[in-house]
Amino acid sequence: MTIARALLLSLSLAGAALLTGCDTVGYYYQSVTGHLSLMAQRQPIDDAIASARDAHNDKLATRLEDAKRIRAYASRELGLPDNGSYRVYANLKRSFAVWNVFAAPELSVKLKEWCFLVVGCVTYRGYYDRSAAMAYAETLRAQGLDVDVAGIPAYSTLGYFDDPLLNTFVNLPEGELARLIFHELAHQVVYAKGDTAFNESFATTVETIGVERWLVQEATPAVREEYALYDARRVQFRALLLDYRNRLEALYASPAPDDEKRTAKRAIFASLQADYAKLKASWGGYTGYDRWFAQPLSNAHLGAVVSYLQWVPAFTALYQRDGRDWARFYADVKAMAREPKPQREAALTVLTPPAAPSKEAQKVTSSQ
Repeated sequence: MTIARALLLSLSLAGAALLTGCDTVGYYYQSVTGHLSLMAQRQPIDDAIASARDAHNDKLATRLEDAKRIRAYASRELGLPDNGSYRVYANLKRSFAVWNVFAAPELSVKLKEWCFLVVGCVTYRGYYDRSAAMAYAETLRAQGLDVDVAGIPAYSTLGYFDDPLLNTFVNLPEGELARLIFHELAHQVVYAKGDTAFNESFATTVETIGVERWLVQEATPAVREEYALYDARRVQFRALLLDYRNRLEALYASPAPDDEKRTAKRAIFASLQADYAKLKASWGGYTGYDRWFAQPLSNAHLGAVVSYLQWVPAFTALYQRDGRDWARFYADVKAMAREPKPQREAALTVLTPPAAPSKEAQKVTSSQ
Protein backbone atom coordinates (compact mmCIF):
# COMPACT_ATOMS: atom_id res chain seq x y z
CA MET A 1 0.00 0.00 0.00
CA THR A 2 1.04 3.63 0.04
CA ILE A 3 3.38 5.37 2.46
CA ALA A 4 1.75 8.41 4.03
CA ARG A 5 2.94 11.84 3.12
CA ALA A 6 1.93 12.79 6.65
CA LEU A 7 5.41 11.86 7.77
CA LEU A 8 6.17 15.37 6.60
CA LEU A 9 4.63 16.72 9.80
CA SER A 10 8.16 17.02 11.05
CA LEU A 11 8.95 19.56 8.35
CA SER A 12 8.38 23.28 8.40
CA LEU A 13 6.11 24.31 5.54
CA ALA A 14 7.96 27.58 5.33
CA GLY A 15 11.25 25.76 4.96
CA ALA A 16 9.72 23.53 2.31
CA ALA A 17 8.61 26.62 0.42
CA LEU A 18 12.18 27.84 0.21
CA LEU A 19 13.31 24.46 -1.05
CA THR A 20 10.58 23.37 -3.40
CA GLY A 21 8.16 26.17 -4.24
CA CYS A 22 4.54 26.96 -3.46
CA ASP A 23 2.93 24.14 -5.46
CA THR A 24 4.77 21.50 -3.45
CA VAL A 25 4.00 23.28 -0.18
CA GLY A 26 0.32 23.16 -1.08
CA TYR A 27 0.65 19.44 -1.64
CA TYR A 28 2.43 18.95 1.70
CA TYR A 29 -0.27 21.01 3.40
CA GLN A 30 -3.10 18.80 2.12
CA SER A 31 -1.10 15.74 3.19
CA VAL A 32 -0.58 16.99 6.72
CA THR A 33 -4.12 18.28 7.22
CA GLY A 34 -5.65 15.20 5.62
CA HIS A 35 -3.67 12.89 7.85
CA LEU A 36 -4.42 14.88 11.00
CA SER A 37 -8.12 14.77 10.17
CA LEU A 38 -7.92 10.99 9.80
CA MET A 39 -6.02 10.58 13.06
CA ALA A 40 -8.52 12.77 14.92
CA GLN A 41 -11.27 10.24 14.17
CA ARG A 42 -9.56 7.33 15.93
CA GLN A 43 -11.04 5.58 18.94
CA PRO A 44 -9.80 2.55 20.91
CA ILE A 45 -10.95 -0.65 19.29
CA ASP A 46 -12.84 -1.84 22.39
CA ASP A 47 -14.78 1.43 22.43
CA ALA A 48 -15.54 1.00 18.74
CA ILE A 49 -16.78 -2.55 19.36
CA ALA A 50 -19.04 -1.36 22.20
CA SER A 51 -20.42 1.45 20.03
CA ALA A 52 -21.11 -0.99 17.21
CA ARG A 53 -22.95 -3.33 19.60
CA ASP A 54 -24.99 -0.42 20.96
CA ALA A 55 -25.94 0.52 17.39
CA HIS A 56 -26.86 -3.13 16.65
CA ASN A 57 -24.13 -3.23 14.01
CA ASP A 58 -23.10 -6.77 14.82
CA LYS A 59 -21.26 -7.20 11.51
CA LEU A 60 -18.85 -4.37 12.31
CA ALA A 61 -18.44 -5.50 15.92
CA THR A 62 -17.58 -9.02 14.80
CA ARG A 63 -15.12 -7.79 12.18
CA LEU A 64 -13.38 -5.58 14.76
CA GLU A 65 -13.11 -8.59 17.06
CA ASP A 66 -11.54 -10.49 14.16
CA ALA A 67 -9.11 -7.62 13.66
CA LYS A 68 -8.07 -7.80 17.32
CA ARG A 69 -7.20 -11.48 16.94
CA ILE A 70 -5.33 -10.85 13.68
CA ARG A 71 -3.40 -7.96 15.20
CA ALA A 72 -2.31 -10.00 18.21
CA TYR A 73 -1.25 -12.85 15.91
CA ALA A 74 0.84 -10.49 13.77
CA SER A 75 3.17 -9.63 16.64
CA ARG A 76 3.04 -12.98 18.43
CA GLU A 77 3.65 -15.27 15.46
CA LEU A 78 5.11 -13.08 12.68
CA GLY A 79 7.38 -10.86 14.76
CA LEU A 80 5.68 -7.70 13.48
CA PRO A 81 5.80 -4.51 15.59
CA ASP A 82 3.86 -4.67 18.86
CA ASN A 83 2.53 -1.13 19.08
CA GLY A 84 -0.74 0.78 18.90
CA SER A 85 -1.24 0.41 15.15
CA TYR A 86 -4.48 -1.36 14.17
CA ARG A 87 -5.61 -1.31 17.79
CA VAL A 88 -7.69 1.79 17.11
CA TYR A 89 -10.52 2.37 14.63
CA ALA A 90 -11.70 5.29 12.51
CA ASN A 91 -14.75 5.67 10.30
CA LEU A 92 -13.78 8.09 7.52
CA LYS A 93 -17.25 7.99 5.96
CA ARG A 94 -15.72 7.56 2.52
CA SER A 95 -14.71 4.63 0.33
CA PHE A 96 -10.92 5.08 0.36
CA ALA A 97 -8.30 6.47 2.69
CA VAL A 98 -6.39 8.23 -0.12
CA TRP A 99 -6.30 8.41 -3.89
CA ASN A 100 -2.96 7.81 -5.60
CA VAL A 101 -2.04 9.33 -8.94
CA PHE A 102 0.22 7.21 -11.16
CA ALA A 103 1.63 8.43 -14.47
CA ALA A 104 3.78 7.04 -17.28
CA PRO A 105 4.94 8.30 -20.68
CA GLU A 106 2.83 7.48 -23.72
CA LEU A 107 5.31 4.84 -24.91
CA SER A 108 6.73 3.48 -21.65
CA VAL A 109 5.55 1.47 -18.66
CA LYS A 110 8.14 3.09 -16.38
CA LEU A 111 6.22 5.12 -13.85
CA LYS A 112 6.98 8.77 -13.20
CA GLU A 113 8.57 9.40 -9.82
CA TRP A 114 7.92 12.19 -7.35
CA CYS A 115 10.55 13.02 -4.76
CA PHE A 116 9.75 14.29 -1.29
CA LEU A 117 11.64 15.29 1.80
CA VAL A 118 11.87 12.44 4.35
CA VAL A 119 10.37 9.56 2.28
CA GLY A 120 12.46 10.00 -0.86
CA CYS A 121 11.24 9.21 -4.37
CA VAL A 122 8.08 7.18 -4.95
CA THR A 123 6.06 6.25 -8.02
CA TYR A 124 2.79 7.89 -7.00
CA ARG A 125 1.40 11.08 -5.56
CA GLY A 126 -1.32 10.65 -2.94
CA TYR A 127 -4.31 12.83 -2.10
CA TYR A 128 -6.86 12.71 0.71
CA ASP A 129 -9.46 14.31 -1.55
CA ARG A 130 -10.51 12.55 -4.75
CA SER A 131 -11.36 15.76 -6.59
CA ALA A 132 -7.86 17.10 -5.92
CA ALA A 133 -6.35 13.88 -7.23
CA MET A 134 -8.48 14.04 -10.38
CA ALA A 135 -7.55 17.70 -10.95
CA TYR A 136 -3.84 16.89 -10.68
CA ALA A 137 -4.30 13.92 -13.00
CA GLU A 138 -5.72 16.26 -15.66
CA THR A 139 -2.60 18.44 -15.51
CA LEU A 140 -0.51 15.32 -16.20
CA ARG A 141 -2.73 14.23 -19.09
CA ALA A 142 -2.29 17.71 -20.56
CA GLN A 143 1.45 16.96 -20.60
CA GLY A 144 0.81 13.87 -22.73
CA LEU A 145 1.21 11.33 -19.93
CA ASP A 146 -0.86 8.19 -19.36
CA VAL A 147 -2.53 8.56 -15.95
CA ASP A 148 -4.30 6.36 -13.41
CA VAL A 149 -6.10 7.58 -10.27
CA ALA A 150 -6.49 4.65 -7.87
CA GLY A 151 -8.42 4.57 -4.61
CA ILE A 152 -6.27 3.14 -1.79
CA PRO A 153 -7.99 1.64 1.29
CA ALA A 154 -5.01 1.85 3.68
CA TYR A 155 -1.55 3.29 4.14
CA SER A 156 1.36 3.04 6.56
CA THR A 157 3.05 5.84 8.48
CA LEU A 158 6.05 3.53 9.09
CA GLY A 159 5.40 3.43 12.83
CA TYR A 160 5.53 7.19 13.37
CA PHE A 161 1.82 7.11 14.25
CA ASP A 162 -0.61 4.46 15.48
CA ASP A 163 -2.24 3.58 12.17
CA PRO A 164 -5.95 2.84 12.59
CA LEU A 165 -8.22 0.18 11.30
CA LEU A 166 -10.46 1.97 8.81
CA ASN A 167 -13.98 1.52 7.52
CA THR A 168 -12.37 1.45 4.06
CA PHE A 169 -11.04 -2.07 4.62
CA VAL A 170 -12.30 -3.53 7.90
CA ASN A 171 -15.23 -5.30 6.20
CA LEU A 172 -12.98 -7.27 3.85
CA PRO A 173 -13.22 -11.07 4.09
CA GLU A 174 -11.27 -12.31 7.10
CA GLY A 175 -8.31 -13.63 5.13
CA GLU A 176 -8.06 -10.40 3.15
CA LEU A 177 -8.20 -8.35 6.34
CA ALA A 178 -5.31 -10.39 7.76
CA ARG A 179 -3.35 -9.97 4.54
CA LEU A 180 -3.74 -6.18 4.59
CA ILE A 181 -2.82 -5.79 8.27
CA PHE A 182 0.29 -7.95 7.84
CA HIS A 183 1.31 -5.94 4.76
CA GLU A 184 0.98 -2.55 6.42
CA LEU A 185 2.77 -3.65 9.59
CA ALA A 186 5.61 -4.99 7.45
CA HIS A 187 6.24 -1.44 6.24
CA GLN A 188 7.03 -0.56 9.87
CA VAL A 189 9.77 -3.20 9.99
CA VAL A 190 11.91 -1.81 7.19
CA TYR A 191 11.72 1.03 4.68
CA ALA A 192 14.34 1.69 2.00
CA LYS A 193 14.06 5.35 1.07
CA GLY A 194 13.25 5.85 -2.60
CA ASP A 195 12.84 2.15 -3.49
CA THR A 196 9.16 1.36 -4.02
CA ALA A 197 9.76 -2.09 -5.54
CA PHE A 198 11.91 -3.18 -2.57
CA ASN A 199 9.45 -1.92 0.03
CA GLU A 200 6.30 -3.25 -1.59
CA SER A 201 7.80 -6.60 -2.56
CA PHE A 202 9.00 -7.13 1.01
CA ALA A 203 5.59 -6.28 2.45
CA THR A 204 3.88 -8.52 -0.12
CA THR A 205 6.17 -11.40 0.88
CA VAL A 206 5.34 -10.94 4.57
CA GLU A 207 1.61 -10.74 3.86
CA THR A 208 1.70 -13.86 1.66
CA ILE A 209 3.62 -16.05 4.10
CA GLY A 210 1.80 -14.56 7.07
CA VAL A 211 -1.70 -15.16 5.79
CA GLU A 212 -0.82 -18.74 4.81
CA ARG A 213 0.16 -19.40 8.42
CA TRP A 214 -2.85 -17.54 9.79
CA LEU A 215 -5.25 -19.58 7.70
CA VAL A 216 -3.74 -22.87 8.85
CA GLN A 217 -3.48 -21.95 12.53
CA GLU A 218 -6.41 -19.62 13.18
CA ALA A 219 -9.05 -19.71 10.45
CA THR A 220 -12.11 -21.91 10.07
CA PRO A 221 -12.44 -24.25 7.07
CA ALA A 222 -15.03 -21.87 5.59
CA VAL A 223 -12.64 -18.92 5.82
CA ARG A 224 -9.82 -20.98 4.28
CA GLU A 225 -12.05 -22.01 1.40
CA GLU A 226 -13.22 -18.44 0.85
CA TYR A 227 -9.66 -17.12 0.81
CA ALA A 228 -8.37 -19.85 -1.50
CA LEU A 229 -10.92 -18.89 -4.14
CA TYR A 230 -10.33 -15.16 -3.66
CA ASP A 231 -6.56 -15.55 -3.81
CA ALA A 232 -6.59 -17.84 -6.84
CA ARG A 233 -8.47 -15.18 -8.79
CA ARG A 234 -6.07 -12.48 -7.61
CA VAL A 235 -3.07 -14.55 -8.71
CA GLN A 236 -4.61 -15.01 -12.17
CA PHE A 237 -5.50 -11.32 -12.37
CA ARG A 238 -1.95 -10.25 -11.47
CA ALA A 239 -0.44 -12.75 -13.89
CA LEU A 240 -2.63 -11.38 -16.68
CA LEU A 241 -1.55 -7.81 -15.96
CA LEU A 242 2.12 -8.71 -15.64
CA ASP A 243 1.99 -10.58 -18.95
CA TYR A 244 0.54 -7.57 -20.74
CA ARG A 245 2.90 -5.17 -19.00
CA ASN A 246 5.78 -7.26 -20.34
CA ARG A 247 4.27 -7.20 -23.83
CA LEU A 248 4.08 -3.43 -23.72
CA GLU A 249 7.62 -3.14 -22.40
CA ALA A 250 8.89 -5.29 -25.28
CA LEU A 251 6.93 -3.22 -27.78
CA TYR A 252 8.28 0.08 -26.50
CA ALA A 253 11.86 -1.25 -26.52
CA SER A 254 11.55 -2.36 -30.15
CA PRO A 255 12.92 -0.29 -33.07
CA ALA A 256 9.44 0.16 -34.57
CA PRO A 257 8.41 3.74 -35.44
CA ASP A 258 6.33 5.53 -32.81
CA ASP A 259 3.17 5.49 -34.93
CA GLU A 260 3.43 1.71 -35.25
CA LYS A 261 3.95 1.45 -31.50
CA ARG A 262 0.81 3.50 -30.88
CA THR A 263 -1.21 1.22 -33.13
CA ALA A 264 0.20 -1.90 -31.49
CA LYS A 265 -0.42 -0.40 -28.05
CA ARG A 266 -4.12 -0.04 -28.80
CA ALA A 267 -4.23 -3.64 -30.05
CA ILE A 268 -2.51 -4.90 -26.90
CA PHE A 269 -4.99 -3.17 -24.62
CA ALA A 270 -7.89 -4.52 -26.70
CA SER A 271 -6.41 -8.00 -26.36
CA LEU A 272 -6.08 -7.51 -22.60
CA GLN A 273 -9.79 -6.71 -22.36
CA ALA A 274 -10.64 -9.80 -24.43
CA ASP A 275 -8.46 -12.07 -22.29
CA TYR A 276 -10.05 -10.68 -19.14
CA ALA A 277 -13.48 -11.54 -20.53
CA LYS A 278 -12.30 -15.13 -21.01
CA LEU A 279 -10.82 -15.21 -17.51
CA LYS A 280 -14.04 -13.85 -16.03
CA ALA A 281 -16.03 -16.53 -17.84
CA SER A 282 -13.76 -19.20 -16.36
CA TRP A 283 -14.61 -17.76 -12.92
CA GLY A 284 -18.30 -18.27 -13.55
CA GLY A 285 -18.95 -14.59 -14.12
CA TYR A 286 -17.24 -13.26 -10.94
CA THR A 287 -17.32 -9.45 -11.22
CA GLY A 288 -14.72 -8.44 -8.63
CA TYR A 289 -12.36 -6.89 -11.19
CA ASP A 290 -14.98 -5.38 -13.49
CA ARG A 291 -14.50 -1.87 -12.08
CA TRP A 292 -10.80 -1.98 -12.88
CA PHE A 293 -11.42 -3.05 -16.46
CA ALA A 294 -14.29 -0.61 -16.94
CA GLN A 295 -11.91 2.38 -16.97
CA PRO A 296 -9.82 3.45 -19.96
CA LEU A 297 -6.62 1.48 -19.39
CA SER A 298 -3.17 2.91 -19.97
CA ASN A 299 0.54 2.38 -19.28
CA ALA A 300 0.04 3.90 -15.84
CA HIS A 301 -2.42 1.15 -14.87
CA LEU A 302 0.07 -1.61 -15.70
CA GLY A 303 3.22 0.19 -14.57
CA ALA A 304 2.56 -0.34 -10.87
CA VAL A 305 2.13 -4.12 -11.13
CA VAL A 306 5.83 -4.89 -10.95
CA SER A 307 6.34 -2.81 -7.77
CA TYR A 308 4.39 -5.26 -5.64
CA LEU A 309 5.76 -8.42 -7.21
CA GLN A 310 9.25 -7.81 -8.61
CA TRP A 311 11.31 -9.07 -5.68
CA VAL A 312 8.81 -11.41 -4.00
CA PRO A 313 10.60 -14.58 -5.22
CA ALA A 314 13.89 -13.21 -3.87
CA PHE A 315 12.46 -12.32 -0.46
CA THR A 316 10.71 -15.69 -0.27
CA ALA A 317 14.00 -17.44 -0.99
CA LEU A 318 15.72 -15.36 1.71
CA TYR A 319 13.02 -16.27 4.25
CA GLN A 320 13.55 -19.95 3.48
CA ARG A 321 17.34 -19.59 3.59
CA ASP A 322 16.99 -18.00 7.03
CA GLY A 323 15.24 -21.13 8.27
CA ARG A 324 11.82 -19.46 8.25
CA ASP A 325 13.00 -17.47 11.27
CA TRP A 326 11.30 -14.08 11.23
CA ALA A 327 13.94 -12.34 13.38
CA ARG A 328 16.80 -13.49 11.12
CA PHE A 329 14.80 -12.65 8.01
CA TYR A 330 13.98 -9.13 9.18
CA ALA A 331 17.59 -8.53 10.24
CA ASP A 332 18.83 -9.56 6.80
CA VAL A 333 16.28 -7.37 5.03
CA LYS A 334 17.18 -4.39 7.24
CA ALA A 335 20.86 -4.88 6.40
CA MET A 336 19.97 -5.02 2.72
CA ALA A 337 17.93 -1.81 3.02
CA ARG A 338 20.99 0.01 4.35
CA GLU A 339 22.96 -0.80 1.20
CA PRO A 340 22.98 1.51 -1.84
CA LYS A 341 20.22 0.59 -4.28
CA PRO A 342 22.53 -1.02 -6.91
CA GLN A 343 24.04 -3.38 -4.33
CA ARG A 344 20.59 -4.11 -2.92
CA GLU A 345 19.22 -5.04 -6.34
CA ALA A 346 22.27 -7.15 -7.10
CA ALA A 347 21.75 -9.14 -3.89
CA LEU A 348 18.06 -9.63 -4.68
CA THR A 349 18.90 -10.74 -8.21
CA VAL A 350 21.22 -13.43 -6.84
CA LEU A 351 18.45 -14.63 -4.50
CA THR A 352 15.82 -14.79 -7.23
CA PRO A 353 15.20 -18.40 -8.33
CA PRO A 354 15.41 -19.14 -12.06
CA ALA A 355 12.13 -18.56 -13.83
CA ALA A 356 10.22 -21.66 -14.87
CA PRO A 357 10.39 -22.24 -18.64
CA SER A 358 7.39 -21.03 -20.58
CA LYS A 359 4.97 -23.48 -22.16
CA GLU A 360 6.38 -22.52 -25.55
CA ALA A 361 9.93 -23.30 -24.42
CA GLN A 362 8.79 -26.61 -22.96
CA LYS A 363 7.20 -27.55 -26.28
CA VAL A 364 10.43 -26.76 -28.14
CA THR A 365 12.49 -28.80 -25.68
CA SER A 366 10.15 -31.79 -25.83
CA SER A 367 10.27 -31.81 -29.63
CA GLN A 368 14.07 -32.02 -29.78
